[in-house]
Amino acid sequence: MSNQIYGIRAILEAIEAEQPINKIFLQKGLGGELYKTLETVIRKNGLSSSYVPVEKLNRLTRNNHQGAVANISPVQFQNFEELVEKVLEKAGSPLFLLLDQVSDVRNFGAIIRTAECCGVDGIIVPKNGAAPITEDTVKTSAGAAFKVPIAKVDHLKDAIFYLQSSGIEIIAATEKSENHIYSIALDKPCAIVMGAEDKGISSSILNLADHKAKLPLLGEIESLNVSVACGVFLYEVVRQRIQ
Repeated sequence: MSNQIYGIRAILEAIEAEQPINKIFLQKGLGGELYKTLETVIRKNGLSSSYVPVEKLNRLTRNNHQGAVANISPVQFQNFEELVEKVLEKAGSPLFLLLDQVSDVRNFGAIIRTAECCGVDGIIVPKNGAAPITEDTVKTSAGAAFKVPIAKVDHLKDAIFYLQSSGIEIIAATEKSENHIYSIALDKPCAIVMGAEDKGISSSILNLADHKAKLPLLGEIESLNVSVACGVFLYEVVRQRIQ
């Protein structure tokens, strides 16, 4: 893989250089001072990691990995607060997109592509539990992953508080609402929240939303694919803003 690094020292140097690391795989049961240093640095920086058998690492790379392999994102992530401030300085109504645990890389790529087409100013995802940006993500996004600013945050709840304090309304896309998206005013500064493929938006995030809205479903299937639903929501924003 072209977006992979291996070896404890190499990964430590990548973290120090603030490389956009998607995930770090650590060999179960290892010890040693340098290995423990890497564990500490991972925790300190809030990076996504998991402990795996050595066989998993051997499948990821044939090189001497020393018990650690990291996947690097092909996209450089933005600082969340700096992104928001930069967007607020522009004319017009800001439009953000928050993804709560969307975990499929192709769904993520499709969402990024639609977001770029709809003029989304920034996409915000949590550091843990979100789909990484891989080569498949970039391909599915048709290159939009390099054009739409994407920020990772420790907790989406904190990001929502910050957006609300900046005058941006939070609109949650959820079936747990009596309101259709077409009844919500979206021509003002707002952020759309989309939930995980299987569970939707978590209750703790739903409770913070200024508005909750759903899409009308006229068939027998109870839900749309998250990337399709996101497209419908975003284009309703576009429709209202170009009228």
